[in-house]
Amino acid sequence: MGYDVDFLPVGDGEKGGDAIAVRWGNLNGNRTEQKVMVIDGGTKDSGNALVKHIKEYYKTDFVDYVFCTHPDADHASGLTVVLEELKVGILCMHRPWEHAADIKNLFQNGKITATSLRENLRKALENAHELESIATKKGIKIFEPFSDSVTNSNSPLTILGPSEEFYQLMLANFRETPKPKDNVNILGRSAILTAVREAIRWIGETWGVETLADPEEFETSAENNSSVILLLQVDGNKLLFTGDAGVESLDAAINKAITLGIDLTGISFIQIPHHGSKHNVSPSLLDKLVGPKLTNDISNKTAFVSVPLKGDPKHPSRKVTNAFKRRGAKVIATKESTKHHFKDAPDRGWVKAEPLPFYDQVAD
Repeated sequence: MGYDVDFLPVGDGEKGGDAIAVRWGNLNGNRTEQKVMVIDGGTKDSGNALVKHIKEYYKTDFVDYVFCTHPDADHASGLTVVLEELKVGILCMHRPWEHAADIKNLFQNGKITATSLRENLRKALENAHELESIATKKGIKIFEPFSDSVTNSNSPLTILGPSEEFYQLMLANFRETPKPKDNVNILGRSAILTAVREAIRWIGETWGVETLADPEEFETSAENNSSVILLLQVDGNKLLFTGDAGVESLDAAINKAITLGIDLTGISFIQIPHHGSKHNVSPSLLDKLVGPKLTNDISNKTAFVSVPLKGDPKHPSRKVTNAFKRRGAKVIATKESTKHHFKDAPDRGWVKAEPLPFYDQVAD
């Protein structure tokens, strides 16, 4: 069996997102011998591009699985186009409003009811709610992907995160929810990140000197940390998709994999989370997730990162891409064009993508 993994570019300036198409099975055979999956859809424009891409290269108008990793617009918006324009088997997404009764007691305002919270979440998270509405209208089955969900043990897809309990904790800290109680508030334990522009300070790195540091606890947002973390296993090859997950969520996913007897350091493909942000990974996490640092630049796996055309040096952080390279990953960035990772797939005649270099100057 083979696979295609396609990361489509999202955005045309400094803001990007994720739009991913995946196919696996006998790719030289009939459609019945293959599965097709979409993971996030980026913007409406990239949603249209996904539809065109799947029809042109996967030769189908049916998608078996659509995953919305989390409700941010740069991941969810384009999926509305996918659901409207293609036939879809299962929509895998979290439905925050369905957890209102479970989390209503986690807020400082004791007068909040499950009904009011449910309606507020539906209105605030409009991209996710629109996905649910389209799926309901078209009779598409909706499945909430949690690591403790009951799934088919023979499926090549494994949900490694988040657990439902972890998700509900993150949900209580979403921007759209009321102020949580002190013992629930994760944002109070770290500095709130701002988008203030500062002059870039460059510092030096060598292969043996890594400046990537451990981020503060829960430094990434609750929305990002609620991302679905998905493992695809095809013919002994492990492919890991991480959305915008942060250190806490990724660490839990690693522990889940261990309980399942899965060695993630043996992955052949990994998505660098959150467009290569330095706030989402740490050296110790990458040692467990990608593998130990190597003594020289030898690639034994591939890492893709979705980044906007003008994202450098923030997206991807050069500290992060250097860290992945030290651990044996060839790093490919989307920027202005679709990037293709494949095995035993029909030749498209595409030009081989140029991996990112090892940088001796990184933004502090």
